[in-house]
Parts: sequence; C-alpha cells; structure tokens
Amino acid sequence: MNHHQHPFTFPPTTSTILPPTTTFFSSTPLPTNSSFQNFVLKSGDQPEYIHPYLIKSSHSSLSFSHASFLSNSALCYQIFTPDLTLSASNQNNPNLTHVVSSFDDLSLTLDIQPTLRFFLVKGSPYITSQILQPAKLSIKTIHAILELVPNSSKTRFRIALNNGQTWVLYTSTSINLTHDLSTITSDDYCGIIRIAVLPNSNSGSGSQFESVLDRFSTCYPVSGQAVFSQPFCVVYKWETKGWGDLLMLANPLHIRLLDNCSVSSVSVLDDFKYKSIDGDLVGVVGDSWVLKPDPVSITWHSVKGVKTESCLEIIEALVKDVNELDSSAIQTTSSYFFGKLVGRAARFALIAEEVGCLDVIPKVRKYLKETIEPWLDGTFAGNGFLYEKTWGGLVTKQGVTDSGADFGFGMYNDHHFHIGYFLYGIAVLAKIDPVWGRKYRSKAYALMADFMTLGKGSNSMYTRLRCFDLWKLHSWASGLTEFADGRNQESTSEAVNAYYSAALMGLAYGDTHLVATGSLLTSLEIHAAKTWWHVKEGDSIYNADFTSENRVVGVLWNNKRDSGLWFAPAEWRECRLGIQVLPLLPITEALFSDIEFTKQLVEWALPALGREGVGEGWKGFVYALEGVYEKDVAVEKIRGLSGYDDGNSLSNLLWWVFSRGDENEGTSAHCWFGHYCH
Repeated sequence: MNHHQHPFTFPPTTSTILPPTTTFFSSTPLPTNSSFQNFVLKSGDQPEYIHPYLIKSSHSSLSFSHASFLSNSALCYQIFTPDLTLSASNQNNPNLTHVVSSFDDLSLTLDIQPTLRFFLVKGSPYITSQILQPAKLSIKTIHAILELVPNSSKTRFRIALNNGQTWVLYTSTSINLTHDLSTITSDDYCGIIRIAVLPNSNSGSGSQFESVLDRFSTCYPVSGQAVFSQPFCVVYKWETKGWGDLLMLANPLHIRLLDNCSVSSVSVLDDFKYKSIDGDLVGVVGDSWVLKPDPVSITWHSVKGVKTESCLEIIEALVKDVNELDSSAIQTTSSYFFGKLVGRAARFALIAEEVGCLDVIPKVRKYLKETIEPWLDGTFAGNGFLYEKTWGGLVTKQGVTDSGADFGFGMYNDHHFHIGYFLYGIAVLAKIDPVWGRKYRSKAYALMADFMTLGKGSNSMYTRLRCFDLWKLHSWASGLTEFADGRNQESTSEAVNAYYSAALMGLAYGDTHLVATGSLLTSLEIHAAKTWWHVKEGDSIYNADFTSENRVVGVLWNNKRDSGLWFAPAEWRECRLGIQVLPLLPITEALFSDIEFTKQLVEWALPALGREGVGEGWKGFVYALEGVYEKDVAVEKIRGLSGYDDGNSLSNLLWWVFSRGDENEGTSAHCWFGHYCH
C-alpha cells in the first residue's frame, strides 16, 4: 500500500447480534471463520474436527474421538463418540471453562486452567497435553477397557478398548496408572502426556503402526505457521519441543502439492494412514513442508481469445446489455445481490476490450461509478459497510441488528463472496479509469483487507486471512454461527472469484504483492475445489455410495458432506452445478480444466433441466460448461435462453462459449472492430 496514504477505516459501529469474545480468548483480532470456531461460540462445547480427531470440550475435560463414518448416497459424516476423556482432579469446578491462550495458522492452544494445556495441532496423530502443576489425572471412556499394558519404565501404556480401538499413551516421566472397567486414574503427575489411536486397529497390522508411533512420540509440535515467502509456494513450519523427528499427517491435497525436492526434506510414510472424511491422512516426517500448487494465470480476458467471426454476435448482445444498464433501477439493497450486479456490469467492459467494442465502455464506467462509490463513501441508501471492532471486521448496516440480513454478513458469513464481487468491479473500474482508481484506492484496500490481511498481531484491524483455512487450503464461509459439524462452504467458485478479484485489483494498482497473494490463494482454492467438491466417477476420497450418486458436493462441512444446498434440494442438480460455476469468468477455465470431469458433471445435471420450473439462469451455467466440450450444441442452447442469472448475461455466455477455442486449433486472435459497434 502507498505509504503516503493513511489507511481508510469504514465508520465504526457496535453490533447488537454478535456473540461476546471475552469468554474464551486472550488475544485479538479474533478469527471468525476458523476450523476451531465452535470452541469459542456459545458454551464452547460443540466438537471440532482437528484432523484426525474430533475433539470436544466440556468445562473441565477434553474428549477425543477417532470418528466412525456414516455414508449413504445423500451425505457422509463422522460421528462423535467420546472414546477417551481427559481431566485433572483439581479441576472439578462446574463453572470452569477453557481458554484459547494462543492460535495460529495450523494449531491452537487450549488451556483448562489451572492444570491442563492442550496443543491441538491440525494433522498431529497424537493429542498432546502439558500438565502444568502436579495433579491426579482421570481418563474415562464410554467403552470397556480390556487391558492397560505399561512398559518397564511406565512411560508408555497400551490401552485396548472393547470397540476394537487401541490407544497408546506416552508420558515424559514415569507415571502410575490404575484402571477399572471404564476409567484410568493416576497418582500426582506433572509433565507431558501424548495419546494416539492406532490407525485402522482392526486391520491386523497394528504392530507396525505402533512402532511408528513409538518412534516419533518424543517430538511434539506446539504451534505451526504457513509462510508465503516465494511465489506459488506455501511453507509449513512447526515449532517443536522434545527431541527426534516430527511426525504429522497430510491430507490428499497436501500429498498432491508436497514438494519432495525442496531443501527441507520430508519423507512420506505411504502405509501409515488414518481414515478421514477428507480421504486418507498419510504420515509425513519433517517439521517443514514445502507445498507447491500449480500456478494460475490471472488475466483480465480469456486465454485463447475470440475468433473474429464470432465477434459480431457478441457485440450485438453487448450493445443491448450495456444500453439496458441503469443504476437507478436497482431494487436490491442486499450486499450480495448488489455486488453481483456490479460484477456483471464490470464484465461488459472487459468483454468490450476483448471484442474491440470500445464505444460501450464509457457507459459501463458511469454505471460502475454510480454503483460502487456510494458503498465506499457510505452514502448508499439502506445499507453500507461499517467496521465492528469486537471481532475486528466489516459488517453491513443491515447486518448490525439482523443476523439474517445480507445472508448473515453481520455474523461474518460469506464475507469473501460479497466483497469479492465488489472487488471485481473496483479492479475493472480502476483499470479503465486510473484517476478514479487513485482517488478510491485507500477505500478499496480497506474493503479488500477484511478477508485478505496477511499480517498477524494485536495491532492489525483484521484477522489474518479471515475465511481461508491454511491447513485445508480452502475457505470457510459460515462465520460466527455454532454448528455441530463445524464451518462450511457451499460455493467454491465464488471463493475463487474473491481471491481472483483481489489479484486483479493488484494488477490494476500495480501491487505485485497483492497479485502474488491473490494468485496463490486462487490456485489453492481451485485445487481444493477439485479435490473435495468435484466428485469424479470412480474417485476414492468418498465412499462408493456417495460417489456414484454425486458429481459435486452441495455443502462441504468440516465434518460432513451434504448433497443438498442451503437454498435447494439435492435433486435440483442444475443449482448444484451452477453454484459451483458462478460467476462465469476467465478464471472459470482453470476451475474446470478437467474436461473429462466437466463432461461427467454436465451429463449428470442435464436431465434435471426437464423438471418443471427450472430457472433459465441455472440452465445458462449448465450450457456454459457443456460449451467446454460441445461448443456448437451449447451455443444453440444459449441462444434459446429467455433469461439469465442476476450476475450473468447473454454477452457473458456468448463471450465464454466463443472463447473456448477448439482443442485441435492454435490460439485464436483477439478481434478488433475498432469503433464499429454502434
């Protein structure tokens, strides 16, 4: 950011609907979409999935579950069962609560004062607790304890349960443990305790897994950072204590991106696997990982261009669409639907550049100014952005008193979706009108910083990367609402749009750092969408019954996969496809670069279009993807549409389908008609 400009702040407000922050936290600004959010909402007693364990806190104890799965053709989820519950004798105060004493990109530290500290590090096969002062410990289970076998020094115990699980407990100094049917108790103890379940204990190969857990039991992680030090690269660095090498677990996307040639050498233990809803979690040894996603190119226009003979049809639609732009006719005050209209109009300017119809750009510029400025200036009637300092972020005027307004924006829901559309419009306007761009730069950056802040620390006004989960490598959308299954996200494509639009804004302002960060997050979000939302025939991440029936996940939760949407039932497949496509942009090509999958998805969705009452707007997205491999068929269908999604248009659909190029051709030329587009 330009150092000569003071950072702009949206007007301050106090929300009447947000939960208090003081109960569970000891530092600010606070995360509002984190994968441990349940620990700090309401009573803090809903479980969270800290891979590979579901973990639940209740007053003076912490329960761990190595979850069992339930899966059918409609959904898959993990069931929380308190397999083991750890507490300390001097903590039986019913008013006791846990405190998040610290948190970072890959971990959180949960304290149950005054005795227990838990280092909950995502992807650790061990649950690690520091007993801060001498206390008698209790480990309860809802199963029956079949055996408790110590080693000679009483620093390692094998716990066999009647549900088939075997857990191994390690201590930093010797400890005396006794047990009855369901409870293990200790003498006074002070030090480190680590507990791990044997992966796939029922598979009979437990001894080899046990020796792996033994080998790495002496090195424990206490925190973890994701570092962005070079382009298209994320480096995980864990701070460890103890001695020896660090054993962690990688999800399927980590494994795909892991750079084994990097300086920080890691070794992958291919056979050491924990089952999870996200696919197998595989053992990786090393306290620093380098993850290298595929670079995506952030472009204003289509990669292949539009062939000259197709330009006239696009121009005809474009002139009509632009002539119908009228900012005074906008009926909505919703930040989401308004943002979509801004993004829709901004597309017209870029399509005009691409097909050489520059005459329409002044009208688009006028419309973008009239729609964007009031939101940045605070003069928009009926809504606007405000800064709320309790959790540290933007809310809308409507969302200050109404948790349902603006799809829960005031509860920190969907921030990247709404703001992403505005950023797209701002980026385009700053590109076509640099003078305007300079004037509104500080306000544009204040909007973007809400979910794109990289810095951490109490002096920052915004939490670090509000929506983005640096362990799962995608965003969560669901803010500060307590859910038994943790955070969730429906529309991956709108998440992609958010980071892509931030990168475009970086291009417009010549901000290479913003371009680099936006591009990296765009690439990661695309990788994650392809890994967990796009369900290819024969994929093995989900169970066969779910995979055979679904080509996309509807809503993806931390602990569940649902085929239904927030706004539509599972059988409305055109909506399920569309919400993973919109808005249709040059970057959509990277999101649907897998032609085989795209064809599977379209063929899965097409039959749903025969249902009565299917919206024309949703049909448009199905036809757009059909155009990836059946251009001529798709063009005819697009020409026959009688309506479009509120963020889409005939111009945009024609631009998309005519810029697909043919697989066996070279690059098409951009067509330049000069000013003959009246």
